Parts: sequence; structure tokens; C-alpha cells
Amino acid sequence: MSDQIKFIVDNLNKEPFRKNYNLITFDSLEPMQLLQVLNDVLAEIDPKQVVDIREEMPEQTAKRMLSLLGILKYKPPGNAADMSTFRQGLVIGSKPVIYPVLHWLLQRTSELKKRAYLARFLIKLEVPSEFLQDETVADTNKQYEDLMEAFKTLHKECEQLKTSGFSTAEIRRDISAMEEEKDQLIKRVERLKKRVEAVQNHQRMLKIARQLRVEKEREEFLAQQKQEQKNQLFHAVQRLQRIQNQLKSMRHAAADATPESLMKRLEEEIKFNSYMVTEKFPKELENKKKELHFLQKVVSEPAMGHSDLLELESKINEINTQINQLIEKKMMRNEPIEGKLSLYRQQASIISRKKEAKAEELQEAKEKLANLEREVSVKTSQTREFDGTEVLKGDEFKRYVSKLRSKSTVFKKKHQIIAEFKAEFGLLQRTEELLKQRHENIQHQLQTIEEKRGISGYSYTQEELERVSALKSEVDEMKGRTLDDMSEMVKKLNSLVSEKKSALAPIIKELRQLRQKCQELTQECDEKKSQYDSCAAGLESNRSKLEQEVRGLREECLQEESRYHYINCMIKNLEVQLRRATDEMKAYVSSDQQEKRKAIREQYTKNIAEQENLGKKLREKQKAVRESHGPNMKQAKMWHDFEQLMECGTYKRRADYVFPSGLIL
Repeated sequence: MSDQIKFIVDNLNKEPFRKNYNLITFDSLEPMQLLQVLNDVLAEIDPKQVVDIREEMPEQTAKRMLSLLGILKYKPPGNAADMSTFRQGLVIGSKPVIYPVLHWLLQRTSELKKRAYLARFLIKLEVPSEFLQDETVADTNKQYEDLMEAFKTLHKECEQLKTSGFSTAEIRRDISAMEEEKDQLIKRVERLKKRVEAVQNHQRMLKIARQLRVEKEREEFLAQQKQEQKNQLFHAVQRLQRIQNQLKSMRHAAADATPESLMKRLEEEIKFNSYMVTEKFPKELENKKKELHFLQKVVSEPAMGHSDLLELESKINEINTQINQLIEKKMMRNEPIEGKLSLYRQQASIISRKKEAKAEELQEAKEKLANLEREVSVKTSQTREFDGTEVLKGDEFKRYVSKLRSKSTVFKKKHQIIAEFKAEFGLLQRTEELLKQRHENIQHQLQTIEEKRGISGYSYTQEELERVSALKSEVDEMKGRTLDDMSEMVKKLNSLVSEKKSALAPIIKELRQLRQKCQELTQECDEKKSQYDSCAAGLESNRSKLEQEVRGLREECLQEESRYHYINCMIKNLEVQLRRATDEMKAYVSSDQQEKRKAIREQYTKNIAEQENLGKKLREKQKAVRESHGPNMKQAKMWHDFEQLMECGTYKRRADYVFPSGLIL
């Protein structure tokens, strides 16, 4: 209870209440003051509750508070029989009743504000059915319900927008940026207008540019239409291919199947479809309807808090325990017939579950098969678009692959032979051309010489023999020279290699030394680095410790400084109080009457005496009023009777002046 009071006092001292209570002053509040505190908390949740309870009847206050607590779904501790004591305690301002209510309200103020706000619009007014027979009332009630549903949707959208992360500052920044861009564009357009006005025939050029823009927009629109028509054509081709595949599969099945197998397959499909239609789908539909009804019921109720969810969970646990107890009692009976029936029921439920599982698996397999067929049709259409041929399937594709492999091997062999023939043919063709050209030159020369000397034929043969012998000797000399050149080249290469080796030997030695030195330096670097890392880690840890110590000393210094200022302020306050006390003592002890009158004690005693005299006068006046109350009331009653008698006399006199025709003189 003390924790509860402490929580209430802490929250009442905060914004927006600012009561400045402590535990003693709050516990010493009168019932009327406690009810006013409860009313202030309720007014913070619902502004319509701002009322001064001193100006309101206690029954009306209790009724108003109970109705609001019912809207906020407050449940008093205890059972339903304690509701009368709760109402009575709320009327008289009982602390055991008010404290739990305040604790519950202050725990969830923001949530209850939202609930009270929604209750203003979502609590439906119940109209009696006899009034709903009137068309006007029925239409008004329907409009009221429609507006309530519209409010629900708008409130949900508002909450989604609040939690979506959009902020007004960002939207304002975007709007300001867009306005700046708009101003820049306007300025740019004005500059361009000024620049264009200096050009001749600018109106005609603007008209042509406008027509160009319109034509481009039309071109984009036509391109979009073309793309849409292409997509429609593609979908139509896919649908046609799918139908053709179905037709082909049906023909293939019809070609391979007998009437008995077709009838059997159709019977199986009919059984499966009838099971899906008569058993599975109705159950699923019923479950979906129940779920929809439950969700509509949840949506129609106001928002629930964490405490409401905890209460519902506790109720669910209680009901589950009751169900388990009933099941145990039923099992304790041990009736043989019920045991057999339960066994059969279990078997039937197991079989039905298996049946449902198999049906779901079959449905999933059918959906998967349909998806795969759709993918196959898409892939086949893509391949047709690429090369215009149909895709082979199964054994045909295997035969095609094996045939293609054999043809590729044969093609490679033939291609190699053709390449060799082509090379040989080119070589022979070139030699033939050279020989023909040389033969023609020599023949021409011989003919000219024979014509000069008159011996045609002899010189031709002699020259031919000499030329052949000279050619042979030249060829032999060339062979010898090439062999000598090759031997000299080999010697030169060997000498160059030896020279390079001798030149590189000292460099290789230096490189080996440098490599060894590099290894030593890398090892030393690694050691130094490890030492540096360890030293840096130690220094970092020392630095963090020193920083923590400095931080702690700074905080201690700040605390001591604040304590010093606080003690100084207290000393000054005590000095002022001491000064006032000494002044009071001096004034009280002083022999001067004027100084004594200035003393606070004298002023208080004077005020007390004046109040006592005033109270004595008021009591005397009250006594006089009480003594004269009876005679005065009797006199007032006599005056009232006298007025009634006078009114009756005036009515009688008026009636005497009425004629038989009913006219008044």
C-alpha cells in the first residue's frame, strides 16, 4: 500500500498536475479533497470531466465517474458482489476505493486518453427497434453507423501515418525546396523568353516547338501502346502454346490409354474433386468465416492495453485448467463403451487428418506441376524466338545429342584434312607460278639468241645444262655457308651466355645478402611491432583508468560544489529566520507599545480575538434565526394562503361580468 501511495504522490507532483504533495499531506486529505484529486486525474484523461465537485450532487459525481471508469474498462478488485461497496466508497471518498483507482489511472494515462477519445465516437447509441421502423430514423441511424466506420478507417490511417516515420518538418523542407525550384524555373523561363523575343519569327518557332512536343508525346503514347500490344501478343502466344501442349498431352494420353484406364482416371479425379468440394473447402470456408467474424469483433471493440491482455490470458489459463479437470474426471469414469467409442473417434480423426494432409499434398503437387508447365512453355517460347525451332524432349533430345557428337568428330577430322590439302595446294600453286615465269623468261632469251646466230635448239640445250649445273653448285655453296653461319651463331650465343653469367654472379651474391638482411629486418620489425602493440595496449588501459578516475573526481567535485552551494543557501535561510526570530523577540520584550504591536504574535492574537468576536456574533445571529424560523415559516404560509384567497376572489369577480353569450364587458 505504501508503494502504491508513493507512486500516486510522485505522479501527482509531476506535469500536468503539479500538486506538491508528500506522503503525509496526501494521506491526510479529506474525502472531498480526495474525490477532487480523482476528478482532476479523470479530467486530464477526458476534458469533459472538468467539474468542481462542490457544485455537484454526490450521486451525480458517482454516476459520472462510474460511467467514465466503465468506458475505460476499469475492473474493481473483488467479485461482482463488491460493486455496491465500490459505488458507496466512491460516493463517500473512501481511501481503500480511491487509491487503487488513482494507481490504475496514473499507470496508463496516455493509453486511457486515447481510449476516452475513441469512446466519444465509437460507443454506439442503442436505438429501440420500434423507433427504427420509421424511415427517417432508420436512415439517420444508417448514416451514423457509416460515419462511425469512416471514423475507424480514418483513425487507422492516421495512426499508420504517425508510425510511418513521416514528419511535418521534412514535408515542409520538401515544400520549401520545391517552391525554390519553382521560382528558379520561372526565372529561367523568363530569361529564355527574353532571349527568344530577340530572334526573328520567334512565334512561329515556338509554335513549331509546341507541335514537336505534342508529336513526341504522341510518339511516346504510340510506343507505349505498341509495347502493350506486344505484351498482349506475347501472352496470347503463351496461352496458345499452353493450350497446344495440353492438347498434345491429351492426345498422347488418349493414344496410349484404354477406355478402362480413362474411366478409372476420371473416377479418381471426380472423387478427389468431390472430396475437395464437399469436405475440405466447406471446412476451410467455415474456418475463414469464423476468423473473419472474430477479427470484426476485435476491430469493433476499443483498443486494449497490456493489462487487458494480461487479464484475458489469465481467463484463458483458468478455462484451460477447467477443461483439463473435466477431461480428467471423464477419464476417471472408465466406461468401456465410451472407451471403445473414443478409440474409434481417435482412429477416425487420424484417418481424416491423413486424408486432409494427402489432399493438401496433392493440391500442392498439382500447383507445382502447373507452375513447372508454365515455366516450360515460357522457355520454349523464348527458344522459338531465338532460332525458330521447337525444343526436343526426352529420348529425341538424347538421340539428337549423340548424333550431334558423332557429326562433330567427323567434322573435325574432315576439317583438318581440308586444311592440310589447302596448305599443300597453295604451296604447289606458288611453285608452279614461279617455274612458269622462269621458263617463259628463259625461253624468250633462247629464242632471241638462236634467231641472232641461226642455231635454234642447240644453245637452248647447252645453256640449260650449264644453268642446271650452276644452280646445283650455288645450292651446294649456300648449304655450306648456312652451316658455317649457324656454327658461328651458336658460338656467339654461348659466349654471350657466359658473359652474362659472369656479370650477374656478383649481383646474385649481393641479392642473396640483401634477402638475408631483409628477412632479419622483417623479424626485427615484427618483434618491435609486437612490443609496440603491447606497450600501446598497456598505455591505453592506463589512459582509460586515468580518464575514469578524472571523471569520478570531476563528478565528486561537482557534487561537493553543489553541496557547498546548498549548505550556503541553507545557512542564509537560517540566518534570515534567526534574524526574524530575534526581531520578534525584541519587539515582544520591548516596553514600547508600538513595537509590541508590530510583533507577529500580537498580530495573530489580535486576529484570533477578532475572529472569535465575529464567530460569537454569527452564533448569536444563528440562534436568533433558529428561534424565529418557526413563526416566520407560519407567517409565510399564511401570506401564501392569503394570496390564494385573493386570487380566487378576483377570478370570481371576473366571472360575474361574463354575459350568457360568453362576451366580457
